[in-house]
Amino acid sequence: MKLRIFTEPQQGASYQTLLRVAKATEDLGFDAFFRSDHYLKMGDVSGLPGPTDAWITLAGLALQTSRIRLGTLMSPATFRYPGPLAISVAQVDQMSEGRVEFGFGAGWFDAEHSAYAIPFPDTRERFDRYAEQLAIITGLWETPVGEKFNYTGTYYSVTDSPGLPKSAQQPRPPVLIGGAGPKRTPMLAARYADEYNVPFSSIDDTAAAFRRVKQACKAAGRAEETMLYSAAQVVCCGRTPDELAKRAAAIGRKVDDLRVNGLAGTPEEVGDRIAEFAGVGATTMYLQVLDLDDLDHLELLAELLPAVG
Repeated sequence: MKLRIFTEPQQGASYQTLLRVAKATEDLGFDAFFRSDHYLKMGDVSGLPGPTDAWITLAGLALQTSRIRLGTLMSPATFRYPGPLAISVAQVDQMSEGRVEFGFGAGWFDAEHSAYAIPFPDTRERFDRYAEQLAIITGLWETPVGEKFNYTGTYYSVTDSPGLPKSAQQPRPPVLIGGAGPKRTPMLAARYADEYNVPFSSIDDTAAAFRRVKQACKAAGRAEETMLYSAAQVVCCGRTPDELAKRAAAIGRKVDDLRVNGLAGTPEEVGDRIAEFAGVGATTMYLQVLDLDDLDHLELLAELLPAVG
């Protein structure tokens, strides 16, 4: 089981804060640093100092880290045009010498679109655009040097693109698709994804979502072992009940709720919970840490690495 640190910077974090967390992630032996791709805070937090752009952040971290994988859960298709996004991600992959993973979704948070003048179509159109963007972005990356890529869709068309620049990873960076949608998400994952992620779901719901994607792979003629399966859960760990309660309070959550809807408890208890996800097929766990100033929390979570690795 790989353990990855997953952050939510829109809740209030500067680049320097994210850099400290990423460096701790690397120094402590975690596999990767991931971040959300949002432009507006959620809930009662102030959101200060304001949002940071996901791919600008990852470009900086590409140069200031050396080992960890870097990626998004998930970049919304609503935020960017597919061609420029393919260029940005390929460039960051070059800058990191091949450590980028591209988490990509349809977009869901209406309020952040309204707050920053981003169009927000209805669900059907968002997914139609998302499917076209997946075809274009992967098509641009996979086009051999010297050849041209063309695509004609309902919302996007590409004419004689050289598909440059190329990523350091060939034929492209890994693509992550996530969510628990019952129909289109499994189909798109089977066609385009290297990894399928289920966020913030119960063991049973995670297992059911994994089964749907495996069935979609079979229907598409794809060997199910070519897909990686992962889960994301908020984590809150403490050696003592008081330490655990203090960390839960710092993120505005209750310990009892986190035990049911997350990973909470002592390192041993959190490790046992992670093992349950491994039991239904997850090979990677994204540990969502919400208090980015609490680096001691990361040190405690790093004690899990020998047990789950």
